[in-house]
Amino acid sequence: MKAFLFDLNGTMIHDMDYHTSAWQHILNHELGGNFSWEELKPQMYGKNQEVLVRVFGPGRFTAAEMDELAVRKEQRYQQEFRPHLQLLPGLPEFLAEAHQRGILLAIGSAAIPFNIDFVLDGLDIRRYFSAIVSADDVTLSKPHPETFLKAAEKLGVAPSDCLVFEDVPKGAEAAQHAGMPTVILTTTHEPAEFRHLPNVLHFAPDFRDPFMQKLL
Repeated sequence: MKAFLFDLNGTMIHDMDYHTSAWQHILNHELGGNFSWEELKPQMYGKNQEVLVRVFGPGRFTAAEMDELAVRKEQRYQQEFRPHLQLLPGLPEFLAEAHQRGILLAIGSAAIPFNIDFVLDGLDIRRYFSAIVSADDVTLSKPHPETFLKAAEKLGVAPSDCLVFEDVPKGAEAAQHAGMPTVILTTTHEPAEFRHLPNVLHFAPDFRDPFMQKLL
C-alpha cells in the first residue's frame, strides 16, 4: 500500500469512553435526559450535531444551539482525557517507520479540528501526516466514503492503494464504500460486529500486533 489512512478516536488513541462520558453529562445533567451508558455508546460516531439528532430526534435544537453544545462537549472531553493522552501501544514506532519508508499518512476522522489539533500537537506527531480530513471538510459522514476518498485525493493516491485503520463498523463500512481494505483496532467493538464487512483484513488490540509489521 502507498498510503495509510487513520481514523482518530478509538484508533490512534483509546478515548471513546471519555467522549461517551462527556456526552452523558451534557445530555443528562444539562439537557434533562436520562440516557444510560449502553444507550449512548452505539451513538458515538459521526459529527456531534448528528449525535444530537440521533439521540433527541430532528428539530429539538437549532443549528447554533447544536454548535454550542458540541463545543461544550469537546471542552469537557479534553479536560477529562488530557491526563491520559497517549497513542495506542506500538503506534509511535509504527508511524515513525511508515514515514521513514515513504508510506504516505493521513487522518480521516469525524472529529473537529479542535480535537485533531489536541492530539497531533499534544503528542507532537503532526509531522507524520501529509493530509488531514476532519468533520469540517466533508458533507457526508461515515459510513459514506467521502472522508476517506478526500484523504486519498489530498495525498494524490488512488483509493485502491490506501489501507484504512478503524475501530468502528461505520468506519470500516466507509472504507468498503471507498474501495479500501481496513485493519480494525478492537478498542471499542468486538470482531463479530464487523462480520458483514468483507474488506476487513485483520483485528488487532493495538499496533504491537505482529500483523502490523507485515504492512511496512
